[in-house]
Amino acid sequence: MQFEKQKIEMIDRLRSKGIKDAAVLRALGTVPREKFVPPAFVHQAYEERALPIGFGQTISHPYTVAKMSELLTVIPGMKILEIGTGSGYQSAVLCELGAQLYTIEINRTLAMRAKKILQEQKYYFALKIGDGNLGWTGWAPFDAIIFTAGATALPKPIIQQLKSDGKLLIPVGTGQRKVLTLYKNENGNLKSVAVEKFTFVELQQQKSR
Repeated sequence: MQFEKQKIEMIDRLRSKGIKDAAVLRALGTVPREKFVPPAFVHQAYEERALPIGFGQTISHPYTVAKMSELLTVIPGMKILEIGTGSGYQSAVLCELGAQLYTIEINRTLAMRAKKILQEQKYYFALKIGDGNLGWTGWAPFDAIIFTAGATALPKPIIQQLKSDGKLLIPVGTGQRKVLTLYKNENGNLKSVAVEKFTFVELQQQKSR
């Protein structure tokens, strides 16, 4: 296969960076990352770098996707809300892990592009075009919620959409470098753990008219 060598190198690199979850490594080794990047960047698809996908957005580093997926401890059938579909790559990894995925993207063009690619790869998911800051109340509560873009603070409407024993993962802070923060809901009491700093694009929100 065309990218088999690059995939193997990527998985070896992820292991060397501390990713241990076998299911996560298998998922990243299965999802064809080259399908989720623009044609001009296909040759860089498996490199450890973020790549532009248009509209000021990027597809995250493989390590970022692996780390976030590992932190969620995905169990097949787990109901997950993803804020920021973007290229659809993180979505694909979560689907590959067996998640029941609900994903929100504010940019219609990106949403439609990701939807097409995900459907071509035979993944099943629900996609909504809208403001991720508001979540998706119609399908709440969720076992886990993951933000693929950074925010200055955790949007309040999201907290109410997490199950009483759920996990929430969000990059928080100002500037491009944000602290990936894992929240655990313990019967309504949110406890947070700072994981490490990553570079993320900013979480967008709909402008009021």
